[in-house]
Amino acid sequence: MGVTYQVNRLVTAMGKCRLCGSEGPTISNVIGVCADCLRSKESALKIALEPHERYRKALGLPVRPPHSEGGIKCGLCVNECVIGEGECGFCGFWRVKNGTLEPVVGKSNAATFWYLDPHPTNCVAGPVCPANTPRGYPKFTRSEGIERGYSNLAVFFAACSLDCIFCQNWEHKEMISQEPVRKKYIKSIDELVTAAMNPRVTCVCYFGGDPGPHSPYAIETSRKIAKLAEVKGAIKRICWETNGLENTSILLEMSRLSLATGGIVKIDWKAWTPNIYEALTGVDGYRALERLKRNVEEISKYLDERPEPPLLVVSTLLVPGYVDVEEVRKIAEFLASINPRIPYMLLAFHPDHLLTDLPPTSTNHAFEALQVAKKAGLKEVYLGNTWLLGNYY
Repeated sequence: MGVTYQVNRLVTAMGKCRLCGSEGPTISNVIGVCADCLRSKESALKIALEPHERYRKALGLPVRPPHSEGGIKCGLCVNECVIGEGECGFCGFWRVKNGTLEPVVGKSNAATFWYLDPHPTNCVAGPVCPANTPRGYPKFTRSEGIERGYSNLAVFFAACSLDCIFCQNWEHKEMISQEPVRKKYIKSIDELVTAAMNPRVTCVCYFGGDPGPHSPYAIETSRKIAKLAEVKGAIKRICWETNGLENTSILLEMSRLSLATGGIVKIDWKAWTPNIYEALTGVDGYRALERLKRNVEEISKYLDERPEPPLLVVSTLLVPGYVDVEEVRKIAEFLASINPRIPYMLLAFHPDHLLTDLPPTSTNHAFEALQVAKKAGLKEVYLGNTWLLGNYY
């Protein structure tokens, strides 16, 4: 009853753009401006970044990626923070202490927790995943259908290189903004390896937050898991749900681990227009999109080495009023130009975190986006979270 009331209330809400005065249910008062103004007026972006700034200041996190004079450069992601003594990077996970760049939980540790998620899971790559389909059988999956009786080890990392205004797992920032980080979230590499070697676990999926800030830990852990799995003849697929903004060499190493183990790299591409990307995520949209394009191009070079299951899946959240059909068209056209066999997942949005004044994705929006992506030349396009769809706008 509570959920239905919430949805109905949001559907009737009317937002107003502070620049052009346009009104409608798909204009967010939280963002403050409409998509048309974000595309055409530079002043719109400053307004859209205001909620990011308020939220991050309240948590004690940097409002923008720091570039402190005399600081130490972190090259893990596109933000390329230069962190001064006693400061932390934009992700909140890397800091400089006594002249050394290190995680807030100390070397060789992660701020994380994990749990068993029985198959079939609500995986972004579900329609092509070996746990849910015959794709990759028999080398990378236990069965020609759903791997019933087996589980995914879902590894939730605290920290992210983005600050998505609609984040469904926003608690990850609070996990690392507490000083010190609570002991129950501090995990060693060996602890995770032990959990992954459970005989009922067939895949390990890193998400969060984002695995990017934890990539040194996750890569070392994954190498150990893959080696043990090879010795034992076990299936342990290594998968990543990421924004795709890692340093290219790091993301390629993550991809090689997935390639060898039957896993999938799932990149969440937020938007195509730089100012819309930045309004939604809080980071430089131009830099982010250039990194995304490069990383997708580089990963795609491996696709022919393992046609099944597909190594790369790209997803986009259909944020009403902002990630519209035109945004999807541009992303899909780019993907098709690289390789039309890249599966593309279009995900229904629901209001969360700071962005609570938009309705869920409408059915018409979702199916128009689906058709546009197919028309762009992609061979596999899917809708996810379809239970959220409705006649909202």
